[in-house]
Amino acid sequence: MIKKLTSVSQQNDALFVLIKSLTKSEKRQFNLYVGRLGGNVDAKFFSLFKFLEKLKAYDEKEIIKSGIVSKQQLSNLKAHLYKQILISLRLNPAHKNIRIQIREQLDFATVLYQKGLYKQSLKLLDKAKNLALDNEEKNIAYEIVELEKVIETQYITRSLSNRADQLSVQAKTLSQQNVVASKLSNLSLQLYSHLLQNGYVKNNEELEFINQYFYSKLPKYNFETFGFREKLWLYKSHLWFSFLTQDFLHSYKYASQWVSLFKADKKYITQHPVFYLKGINYLLEASFFVKKASTFKSELKAFEEDVDMKVIPSNMNTDLLIFQYLYANKLHLHFLEATFSEGEYLVEIINKKLEEYQNRLDSHYIVMLYYKIACLYFGMGKNELCIAYLQKIIKSKNLSSAEDLQCFARVLNLIAHYECGLDYDLERQFVDTYKFLLKMENLQEVQKVFLTSIRDLSDVFPHEIKNEFKKIHAKLKVYEDHPYEKRAFLYLDILSWLESKIQNKPISLVIKEKANFTHK
Repeated sequence: MIKKLTSVSQQNDALFVLIKSLTKSEKRQFNLYVGRLGGNVDAKFFSLFKFLEKLKAYDEKEIIKSGIVSKQQLSNLKAHLYKQILISLRLNPAHKNIRIQIREQLDFATVLYQKGLYKQSLKLLDKAKNLALDNEEKNIAYEIVELEKVIETQYITRSLSNRADQLSVQAKTLSQQNVVASKLSNLSLQLYSHLLQNGYVKNNEELEFINQYFYSKLPKYNFETFGFREKLWLYKSHLWFSFLTQDFLHSYKYASQWVSLFKADKKYITQHPVFYLKGINYLLEASFFVKKASTFKSELKAFEEDVDMKVIPSNMNTDLLIFQYLYANKLHLHFLEATFSEGEYLVEIINKKLEEYQNRLDSHYIVMLYYKIACLYFGMGKNELCIAYLQKIIKSKNLSSAEDLQCFARVLNLIAHYECGLDYDLERQFVDTYKFLLKMENLQEVQKVFLTSIRDLSDVFPHEIKNEFKKIHAKLKVYEDHPYEKRAFLYLDILSWLESKIQNKPISLVIKEKANFTHK
């Protein structure tokens, strides 16, 4: 069953979304927390909580009608309830990660310092600092050292004559490390932002700009002094640079190094599960792009084992990412091996998950999965189902950031209509596709050549069709290894489709034969 893409806007109230995200144990914790406050069980904010908990969709009129709060007071009451829920969540043991624990110790030490209990404060700070350094939390470690310096000006320990020098050196080292890490994280974020806004480099001019930008922003560093955090941001920066420049072999290299960081010390998987999951996804994506099938299979298997053995901490955020990355790459495996029919069972699972997560999933990820499902059905020869999923993408309104996906969905839609023999609808599809493509500023040559060529097929006699397919194939084949055009074939394997028409074979068989040849 194909589900409708639902809009998140109807339920985008921050408080309502937060309440709906709470697990049963978190709701129980909040009830206990409110009870401990004393005299608050019947307070307005708790009444509002219970009302919103039962509400299926956020409706301000219903809230006012309930008589809990007036329209004038609603904003303040919601803000108070939001704060109380966050305090309750912070107290929940499930959310007590290392960073929260260290900050808690820093808060305790600050209270002791303000009471004039300097010795107790310094003892707590030293313990918190060691915990921070052991876990690569160097920003917090720097804050701790700065507070230690303040206390030392009022309370001289006498036990260490060079205490001031030690703290000064430690503060300087941490400051330098934090500056390098900050510059690398800024570079990584800026490259990612550029990719989202402008896409991959499309010509020599853009390549020159990105090269100059990357190397001018890359800070000078000594790799030998790097810890986990600095290495992670360095690999991230190089990964985005290689993705932007379509250097997928280097993407594979840096994604591998990224994941290896976590596997070398698995405590970081617990501390930074999102970074670990993203690293795995980029490694699988890069392996898929460079067609390293054996690596892809082994890494996907390891990922599934991590999930099954609960190596990755489970929360709303990680569960969402695991779904996105695991099932997208399960589909990719069937694309790599051309076992399209064997992957059909995934469609029902993905649709159920999409329904479960629809209010928390970005629309881009939903349509990306729809596109992959459409490709799965196309590979199976079930073109009507392929068209059904593509239509959901084509009719989506809020996908300005997924222009490439929209473009390839339309091209595949044309091919699927052609395969179905839907000639009566084909001309309209051409017109709609051309109208859309005219709005695109950076149309790839592959897309231009293919669209022009396939449109001309309508005037070709049946006995000449195979020869025309050969001509189109020859025109497109020159772009297969083109540095700026090859990406088009990652979205849509037009060449294999053309070869299937020329050889009178199913597309799945053509892809499988090519894969077997590559892996020999």
